Amino acid sequence: MQRWSLRVDPPWSLQAWRDGARGALLAAVPPSQLDWLPGHEASLLDAPALPDATAHPAQGAQPAVPRDFLELAATVLCHREPQRMALLYRLLWRITHGERAVLSNPTDADVLRAMAMAQAVRRDTHKMKAFVRFREVPGEQDAFIAWFEPEHHIVDRVAPFFARRFAGMRWAILTPGRSVQWDGQALSFGPGGRREDAPAEDAREALWQTYYASIFNPARLNTRMMQQEMPAKYWRHLPEAQLLPGLVREAAGRVQDMHDRPAQAPQRRVPARVLPAPAVDGSLAALRAQASTCQQCPLWEPATQTVFGQGPADARVMVVGEQPGDVEDLSGRPFAGPAGQLLDRALAELGIDRATLYLTNAVKHFHHERRGKVRLHKRPESRHVHACRPWLMGEIARVRPQLIVCLGATAAMAVFGRDFSLARDRGRWHTLDDGTRGYATVHPAWVLRQGDEARREAGYRLFREDLRQILVNAQAGHARG
Repeated sequence: MQRWSLRVDPPWSLQAWRDGARGALLAAVPPSQLDWLPGHEASLLDAPALPDATAHPAQGAQPAVPRDFLELAATVLCHREPQRMALLYRLLWRITHGERAVLSNPTDADVLRAMAMAQAVRRDTHKMKAFVRFREVPGEQDAFIAWFEPEHHIVDRVAPFFARRFAGMRWAILTPGRSVQWDGQALSFGPGGRREDAPAEDAREALWQTYYASIFNPARLNTRMMQQEMPAKYWRHLPEAQLLPGLVREAAGRVQDMHDRPAQAPQRRVPARVLPAPAVDGSLAALRAQASTCQQCPLWEPATQTVFGQGPADARVMVVGEQPGDVEDLSGRPFAGPAGQLLDRALAELGIDRATLYLTNAVKHFHHERRGKVRLHKRPESRHVHACRPWLMGEIARVRPQLIVCLGATAAMAVFGRDFSLARDRGRWHTLDDGTRGYATVHPAWVLRQGDEARREAGYRLFREDLRQILVNAQAGHARG
């Protein structure tokens, strides 16, 4: 009986495993005759490599499998169990040879084993998201490194989460088997590192410990649940773990103190309305500093920060959007998320340098609602636009652009007035009281929300052609000059 070997590199890659499995199916190699080799491991039985059957599609039809199997395989491949690839191929063989609904049988031994592996990987993924702690790199500004020891091959799986969550800083995560780095634009992966390659501690840890101790609620202490959610093997990664023994010992006394303390009248959660003081020197930088403490509407409370405009203080063109999104709220930069990437694409195709534009939003805080751990965008209300209007008008007065491009109805009404209709006035030139010319087009987020690829591409072409008026305005300005 001929045995074959198949190498998967990297061993957690769904695409690499999928290509090999497809070839084995087309070659009709049963699971019992196939050795799976993760990475650069040698074959124990010295079995020859399986020829690439996918290069000859005439040998058989491409196998079709349920989507839930592919999702399961992507998770299981991150497990460290050496036989995970063989297990997945055995399930795939059964699915394509008469047992298509095998995953719906919760008592099947192969299914049970795969589900247990997937659960372990998901648990490890959750722990990495919860217990990674970044430490500042000495001598470097806004650069951080974290050390973590996962149980499974989850670095590639979890890295996009950290890229979204910490988009505005440069960071690296080192683990014994693999490392990942974020430079503010893209992720890059490399070999594993050593614990001593990461900073041991930084000045922020003392501040974090102070904060953690202040929010520790002794009345809700449950040591069993704490140890279940935060196993001892993760303690060495967590600065706050050093405080826990003392906080636990003092919990009973602190609860009694809370019980004996006289009742206090509740305080208002939202402070009284604070009117902004005039900018000290009338500069754009002073206006930015003033806006950073704005509390003119309730949006400042759940938001991470004020997202002010960005670009040259003497830019000829100002682009005004609706409001910051999730990525912008975390990074502090306008148009840094998916809509901003679409805007960048259109500008690049038109030959317009984004660095020459001043980009801002009509509303400076992220308006959203939470659905579990996800923050969903909500359209800003008129009161939010009205509260932020002084900041937008201040930006226009200081930058003094020759052209204002409004993206979306909210931005257009903030600039041109409440009578503006995007459906009626899109792409038409308007003139403000100070003589500044402008027009409005759709917001790039509207393009991304179109239901299918054809509609998105049509919407994108409309958006890009409207932006072309920036070039027309620039050429007209040169001609007048």
